[in-house]
Amino acid sequence: MAKTLKEVQKLIRDQGIKMVDFKLTDIDGRWRHLSIPAERLTEGTMEHGIGFDGSNYGYAPVENSDMVFIPVLESAVIDSYCEIPTLSMIGDVRVIDLPENRPFDQYPRNVAKRALEYMKEQGVADRMVIGPEYEFYLFDEVRYSTDYYDMFTSISTSQAGFESGSEYNNNGYQVMPHAGYHNSLPTDIRNDIRSRMCLSMKDWGVDVKYHHPEVGGSGQMEIEVELGDMLKLADDTMSAKYVIKNEAAAEGITATFMPKPLADEAGNGMHVHMLLFKGDKPVFYDKKGYAQLSKEAHYFMGGLLLHARSLCAITNPSTNSYKRLVPGFEAPVTIGYAMSNRSAVIRIPAYAKTPETKRFELRNPDATCNPYYAYAAILMAGLDGIRNKIDPHKKGWGPYDFNLYSLSDEEKAKLTGLPTSLDEALNELEKDHDYLTAGGVFPERLLDQLIRRYRGVSSKISKLPHPMEFAMYYDL
Repeated sequence: MAKTLKEVQKLIRDQGIKMVDFKLTDIDGRWRHLSIPAERLTEGTMEHGIGFDGSNYGYAPVENSDMVFIPVLESAVIDSYCEIPTLSMIGDVRVIDLPENRPFDQYPRNVAKRALEYMKEQGVADRMVIGPEYEFYLFDEVRYSTDYYDMFTSISTSQAGFESGSEYNNNGYQVMPHAGYHNSLPTDIRNDIRSRMCLSMKDWGVDVKYHHPEVGGSGQMEIEVELGDMLKLADDTMSAKYVIKNEAAAEGITATFMPKPLADEAGNGMHVHMLLFKGDKPVFYDKKGYAQLSKEAHYFMGGLLLHARSLCAITNPSTNSYKRLVPGFEAPVTIGYAMSNRSAVIRIPAYAKTPETKRFELRNPDATCNPYYAYAAILMAGLDGIRNKIDPHKKGWGPYDFNLYSLSDEEKAKLTGLPTSLDEALNELEKDHDYLTAGGVFPERLLDQLIRRYRGVSSKISKLPHPMEFAMYYDL
């Protein structure tokens, strides 16, 4: 990877690059982009940046919406999805000001950077290391309409059991619902495209651990990446989603990270593994602790569980998210922690035994989140737990070393659950967000804007008639 302007300019010359594409992240976590002719990438670009109007990116209004984008040179990568030879870069955003420009405090990458700075200021750790798992579906075709007189969705996926009677692209090797996990060829018809995705992700600087078919029989996949520093993995999450979607498009199919695109099938989560380091010392390891986790690790888990309900508004910010967080689909619904228990919100992998890999995973997030905000919010919740010594065992949150779904209704009633709707999560965020604003990490106006924005979406969707309502009520 190039690290200096001269190295990037040499790369441009050597590879015959014609355009340089800058990718910016909006408030929802989507990439937007603008391009300049390659010869215009100069010292002036790095000093003064590329100006743009930030008011169109969804952020809360500021006194000056004129902003500049400063490229991160080490992120430079050849974008193979562009016909014209193009070099792609992410970057940071600053507000134009005097005497000098200042970081835009709402910009997702800046929020993540500030969270890491706050962690260091607290003396807790020097590095946060994470490892997200990307679950997604690959479909042959998706059709939908949201016209007021014509609302429907229609999904075609030749792998699914419901396609066994299809006259087209039918090899007879369909997968039944919930039966996709680790299927082999020829049933696994998406093996080669997943391999291409992983190879392309490597070109984009994303270190892949492995890929495989997931539980959902209708075309669910998973690509898991290696552990790495939080800010890089936030960048990598954006790159991974870009690669997966574009590789699918190049194949003439489509990829979605929607948490629940199909009823009665497994949903798409984005489990996040995490651990902290202070110098070379792993903060979360204690040979004598429960699951070999230190008291700091338990306090960190305590913070996550204490704030889990409000955290969902950041880590699960879509109305569709709460159609995944239901019992019976390996998705967590109960606030608690356990060793190797996939029904708990926090799972401690038994296979991670060495001090430098000892960790736990938060299982409720999904990829509709803005990864910079989500990873920063996870860190802030954990730091709050350490600062206030929140012991999850004393709080009654576990360890739950049994299947939470197997409890009786009476026993389940004693447990605290995750929100069952986006509105419920937003209500929790309104009440519980001081842990996010600590140290100036999440600006209050950003949280207000997120709440208003997501409430608007939820309100709009709640007013729409649903096909199931026709089935249940049309003849009454």
